[in-house]
Amino acid sequence: MAGIDHHHRRERLALWAALALILAWGSNFSVQKAVFEALSPGGFLFVRYLIMPLAAAALLVAHHGMAWPRLTRPELLELLRLGLIGHLLHVGLVTYGIHWSTAFSSSLILACGPVFTLLILRWHGSETMTGAQVAGVSVAVVGVLVFLSDKLTGGHWRAGGGDLVLLVAASFFSWYTVAAKPLIERHGGVTVLAYGTLLGSAPVVAVSLPAGLQVDWAAVPPAIWLGTLYAVLVSAFLGWLVWGWVNAVRGVARSAPLLYLMPPVAALVAWGATGERYTWVKLLGAAITLAGVALAQFAAPSRRAAAADSVPPLD
Repeated sequence: MAGIDHHHRRERLALWAALALILAWGSNFSVQKAVFEALSPGGFLFVRYLIMPLAAAALLVAHHGMAWPRLTRPELLELLRLGLIGHLLHVGLVTYGIHWSTAFSSSLILACGPVFTLLILRWHGSETMTGAQVAGVSVAVVGVLVFLSDKLTGGHWRAGGGDLVLLVAASFFSWYTVAAKPLIERHGGVTVLAYGTLLGSAPVVAVSLPAGLQVDWAAVPPAIWLGTLYAVLVSAFLGWLVWGWVNAVRGVARSAPLLYLMPPVAALVAWGATGERYTWVKLLGAAITLAGVALAQFAAPSRRAAAADSVPPLD
């Protein structure tokens, strides 16, 4: 009886932790836009990838002490490739996409990730698509087109371009998701995330160095520093750890649907904090997109696809 009560308490705690994380991730889009305006997207990437390797090293020390896992040369090369895909390409494009787009649009477009994951698995031949999943992908595409039409017909080319950049970024994360799965099965998510971050950070710092040198770091306001640390350590780094624990307690199948609460949260935060406004076309497109993504993701998913969905977000 005591064991059952303990299990129920863990379940409730995991649910509350997941909901708190959805609030943190949803609000992070507005936080990041404010930080990017102050530092520039390149400046943010520069400081982020000076911080992230320290966090990754601390994570390895916490889990393994000074005896870090030994990996083979091919595995290290594969982790370098994953670092380039996940950090330089995905996070880099997400950063610029959010800057050019809006908070609500960014959250919705990035929610399309499971559709790209499904398509990549199908392309690799490791996953077949049911009729319901094909219908879900089709509905999601229609929803995105409806969502983007509101900007493109209104001449908001920068925001529309930002959304297209985010779509490409979402596809890179899906690529990372599929490619990381074999290494995660062998070494665990913590090792893959930490080593991928350590190996992928240097290229991002090198590319963003000119933008980083243009920032007057001594003049950066405390609020922007707090927002930067929130985006890097709380939302991205701590968020990954919490989400991993939530999935371990509740299971991926029960936790993944909660991610569809993130776009509404982002929309409400942006509306309250920045005055972002939404037309009925945008809201209709968002509803169609989320319905299509949900149908594609949860229409009789295979065990392989469900496992791929457990890979946490990097951004």
